[in-house]
Amino acid sequence: MKLKSIFTNSFGILFSRVTGLGRDVLMASALGASGYSDIFFVVFKLPNLFRRIFAEGAFTQAFMPSFIASKQKGVFATAIFLRFMLILVTMSLFVSFFPELLTKMIAMGWSEELIKESAPLTAINFWYLDFVFMVTFLATLLQYKEHFATTAMSTALLNLSMISALLLYMHKEPKTIVFALSIAVIIGGLLQVTAHVIAIKKFNMHKILIGGWKYRNKPSKQKELKEETQLFNRLFIPSVWGNSMPQISSFLDTVLASFLISGSISYLFYANRVFQLPLAIIAIAASVALFPSISKALKHGNETLAYQHLEHVFWILLALLSLATLTGIILAEPIVWLLFERGAFTPTMSAQTAGVLSMYMLGLIPYGLAKLFSLFLYANKEHKKAAKIATITLLINVTISFILMKYMGAMGLALSGSIGGLIFFTLTLRGVGYDKFFNIIKSKKLIYLLVGLAISALVLVWVNELLMGWIR
Repeated sequence: MKLKSIFTNSFGILFSRVTGLGRDVLMASALGASGYSDIFFVVFKLPNLFRRIFAEGAFTQAFMPSFIASKQKGVFATAIFLRFMLILVTMSLFVSFFPELLTKMIAMGWSEELIKESAPLTAINFWYLDFVFMVTFLATLLQYKEHFATTAMSTALLNLSMISALLLYMHKEPKTIVFALSIAVIIGGLLQVTAHVIAIKKFNMHKILIGGWKYRNKPSKQKELKEETQLFNRLFIPSVWGNSMPQISSFLDTVLASFLISGSISYLFYANRVFQLPLAIIAIAASVALFPSISKALKHGNETLAYQHLEHVFWILLALLSLATLTGIILAEPIVWLLFERGAFTPTMSAQTAGVLSMYMLGLIPYGLAKLFSLFLYANKEHKKAAKIATITLLINVTISFILMKYMGAMGLALSGSIGGLIFFTLTLRGVGYDKFFNIIKSKKLIYLLVGLAISALVLVWVNELLMGWIR
C-alpha cells in the first residue's frame, strides 16, 4: 500500500472540506442559526445523506469486489449503472410531484406552513441524488485504477457553486438565498459529473463502458452477467446499511432536533461540519485508499499482506485522530468563533454550537478506527455481518438519543452519536477479531503516543486560555 495514495486522497478531501467550511462560514453570516437556515439544512439533508453513504464507501464496497471478480467488466458495470439510474430518476420524478410527503418525513416536528414553504426546495435538492450516483459510479472505476485525486477534490466544485450563489445573493431576503443555494447544488452536481467524465476518458475507462453498452444484450453474456449481478445484489444492501449507520444517526438527529428549540438543527449542522473535517481527511481518506489494495490481497488469499497494509497506516491514523479529538474538545469555542461568529451568527449561537461540537468530537477516534477495521468485513464479503453490527448500534443510539435530548437538547443528540460510535467500534472489532486489534496495539508506540497526547493537551489548554481571554 502506497502512502502516496492516502496523502493524495487526504489533500483532495482537505481542499474540498476547506471550501466546504468557507461555504458554511458565508452561510452562517447570511442566515445565522435561524428558521431559514434550518429549512435549507433540512431540504439538503437527504441528498447530503445519500452522498455521504454512497461516496464514502457503501457502493464501492459492494461494487469493487464484484467488479474485480467479473469476467466481463464492461457489461457488468453498464448493467449496474442503468439499473440504478432508472430507480433514481423515477424517485426524483415522484418527489418533484409530491415534495411535501418527503419534507414531512424529514421534519416531522414542523408546522404545515413551514413544510409547505420548504417543499419546493426539497424537490430541487432531491435531483442532486442522481448526480451523486453518477459521480460515485465513475469514482469507483477510477479507484480500481487507484486514482483518487479527481473524486477527492470534486466536492469542492459543489462548494464553489454554493459559495458563488452566496456571494451573489447573501444580501437578499433569506427566502431568496435558500432558493439560490438549492439551484447551486444542482449546478455543482453537474460540474462534479463533468470532472469525472474527463478523468474516465483520460484513463481510457470509457472504452470498458462503451463495450459494455454494445454487448450488454448479447446472449452469451447473459448467464455470467446474471451470476455477477446476483453477487452484487447480495452485497449491496448490507453494504449500504453497514456503512450508513453514522449518517442515518445524524439524519435522525435532524428529525429529533426539529422538536427542539429553533436553531437546534443548525447547531448540529455547523458542529457536524467541523467534526466531519478530520474524520474525512484522516479516516475516510485512508479507508478509501486502502480498500482496493486490501480487496486485491484477500482475493489472492494473501491475508498477511492485507493486514500489513492496515498496520502500515494504523499508528499514523490513531495519532492524528487523537490529536484532532483533543483540539476539537479543548478549542471548541475558539474554533466556532473563528469560523462562524459574524453577521447573523451571534455569540450565543457560538456557545451552543461549541457545546455540540465537543460532544461530537468524543466519537472521532471510535468512528475513524471502526471505518478502518470494517474494510476487512467488506473485502471478505461479510457485508451481512457489517449490516448486523450497524443495526444493533443504530437501535442503541436512537434509544440513547431520546433520553439525552430531554436533558441536554442538541448536545445530548451529539453525545448519543459519540456513544454510538464507541459501540460501533467495539462490535466491529468483535466481527473482525479482537486479536487483530490487540496484536497491533501491543507496542511501545502506544506509550509514546500517550505521552505526546498528554503534552499536547497541556499546550492546548494554555492556548485556549489565551484565545478565550482575547475573544471575550
